[in-house]
Parts: sequence; C-alpha cells; structure tokens
Amino acid sequence: MSLTDRAYIIQLSVIGFLAIFSTTISKNPVLPLYASSLGANDALIGLISAISPLAGILLSFPVGVISDRLGRRRMLLFAGGVFLIAPLLYLFITDPLMLIPVRFFHGMATAILGPVVSAIIAERFSITKGERIGQYSSATLYGRTLAPLVGGLLISFFAITPGLFRYQSVYLTAFIAGLIVCLLIFRIPGDKKGIDVALTFGVFVKSLQIFWADSRLRATAYVDMGTYFVFGAFETFFPVYLVSQGFEAYLIGIFFAVQVLSIALTKPFFGKMADKKDPRYQIMAGLMLLGVSVFLIPFCSTIILLFILTLASGLGMSLSTVATTKYIADIARKEEMGASMGALSSIMDIGHSSGPFVTGVIITASGYGMGFLSGLLLALVITIYFGMMTFVPKNMPKEV
Repeated sequence: MSLTDRAYIIQLSVIGFLAIFSTTISKNPVLPLYASSLGANDALIGLISAISPLAGILLSFPVGVISDRLGRRRMLLFAGGVFLIAPLLYLFITDPLMLIPVRFFHGMATAILGPVVSAIIAERFSITKGERIGQYSSATLYGRTLAPLVGGLLISFFAITPGLFRYQSVYLTAFIAGLIVCLLIFRIPGDKKGIDVALTFGVFVKSLQIFWADSRLRATAYVDMGTYFVFGAFETFFPVYLVSQGFEAYLIGIFFAVQVLSIALTKPFFGKMADKKDPRYQIMAGLMLLGVSVFLIPFCSTIILLFILTLASGLGMSLSTVATTKYIADIARKEEMGASMGALSSIMDIGHSSGPFVTGVIITASGYGMGFLSGLLLALVITIYFGMMTFVPKNMPKEV
C-alpha cells in the first residue's frame, strides 16, 4: 500500500473513531440520566433511545443512492455538519420531548457515515478492501468502547456541580470530537462526480429494485440482519442473565470488554482473510459461531465457560460482518456501490432493533433457553438460505 493510501485509511479510521465516540458518548450512559433529570419516565426514555437507530433504518439506503449520484465527499461533508451541530443542541433542551428530534438528527450522521465510508474504501482499495474495511470498523469499535468510560468519568467528576452541567459536559466533549471530525472530512480530497441524473423518487425505487433483484445481495443483507438480531439479543439480555446467576456488575463489564476487544482486534485479520479466501464460507461460519455461542449461554454457569462463549460470540460476529461488507463490495454494481452499502446498513439496523424485542417476548414467555434458541434457529435458516442463493448457479438478474 502506498504512503498516500496508508495516510488515507488512517484518516478515515480517525474520522470513524471520533465520530462513533461522539455519538456513543452522547447516548451511553448519559442519555437516560439526562432525560430522567428533565422529567422523562421509563417509557419516554425507551422511545428516546430508539429514535437514533430508526434514522439508520430509514436513511442509510437513500443516503447511499444520493452518494452514488452526487459524490461521496458531499455526503460526508453533510454528516460532518451534523456531528458538529447535534451535540450543541442537547445543551438547549428544557423538555425531554425535545430529545426525540435531536436524537433523530444526530442519528442521521451515523446513517450517512457507515455506508458512504464503506463505499469509499471498496472503490479505493479494490484488492485489499476487506482488510481496510476491517481496520476502519475496528477504529469505530474502539471509539464505541472508550465513549461510555469517558462519559461516566465526566458525569462523576462534575457530580458536585449544580444544575445539569455534569450532563452537559459530556455533550461539550462530543462537540469537540465532532469538530475534529468535521475538520478531517474537509481534508478528504474531492471524488469524481457521481451519475449525472436527477434525484427523483423513481431513482430510489430503481436502485432498490436493482439491489433486491440480485439474490446474492439480498441473502448477504439477511446475514447481517440475522447477525445483529442475535447480537442485539445478546447485549440486552446477557447482563440480565448474569445478574440472575449472581455475577457482580464489574464482571459483567469485563465480559463485554472481552467481546468488544475480540471483535476490534480481529476484524483487520479476518478482513485480510476475506480478501484472500472465498468470503462466503467465512460469512456462514461466523453467523453460525455467533448463533451457537449465544444459544449455549443458559446452559453454562461457570465464569470460564461464559468467558469462552463471550469470546466465541465476538469472533463469530467479527468473522461474518467484515466478510459481508467485502462480499457486497465484490458483487455490487460499481454505479450502485453506495446504494448497496446503504441497503446493507438499513437491513442490519432492522435486525439490531428487532432482536431485543422479539427475544424479550420469547424469554418472558418461555425463559432464556428458548429466547436464545430463537436466535440460533434464525441464524441456521439464514445460513442455509445464503448458501442456496450464493453457491447454487443462477441466472444473473436482468437490467431493471
């Protein structure tokens, strides 16, 4: 990789690290505490927390289509503006209901950043795209891991100050991170102009039809949906299960740190592996490893076995998710790269949002065993479907 390419991926990784740090520190752990101090009840706090992922579901695909037409850099500049402005809006909130539009606005930034950067990397690094996507993704995970720690320390440090400043200090920190993100995005060189067509409703419909007509793209998106369905169930109910087994809070934090680090440290390696090997095998193996690991949790009560399962679930997620992005980049049309990455991100967010809800209903009715079994069964069905759609020879989709 040339020095220019190395500097470019480092710059994108720093942007990803600080951007995700900024959005995560604005949410965890400060958001429910801030909303509660403003008078929000539990139901409203839950609604406020769900708004940001909704932005990803609704906007990631349209953003990808727009970036294909208007260029990647324009969309990143818009995202940079949101990263800069959104943290300041929290400072002027006096009613918890005002947090709903602010959270949606803030969620727009990450809805843009993910698919657009993935498309940029796929286009710039044609041979090593898997490894570079892994590097960028790891950087965002480090930001996601560090943010709650810094946010918690700031809240504790300013706990003796009157009013809401202990919470507002967190959003000022998010603003500083967003400012650096904005400045770094301005340093990204301009890309070539996208497809010269008017952005009508029909353009978005056609892009969606092109994506959905390719069974390989569709099946890969389902894999990410299943992966994040299982992961969403894990991150929501694994702590509750550990508490029911008598584990201390600090141990729960260590469990999650092990999982996040296992994902972050291995993604560049698994991405490089996806560059050299057929990523389809890696995708299926990762999804099944994640599903089996989470399914076995209720049958294990010793700390060693639970740590092994936590580590295995992280490895499974890392193995699969970096390969799905790489595989999408391999098979998507070049002129539809942003749209394909956006569709992948939107469908992934659907899985991440629905996993806790569906699993929670099953756990309430039938216990942890059945709840985590549902994730494994979904992973198995999707793995079989993915294999059938990508390995069995089919006619290529017709032009839409």
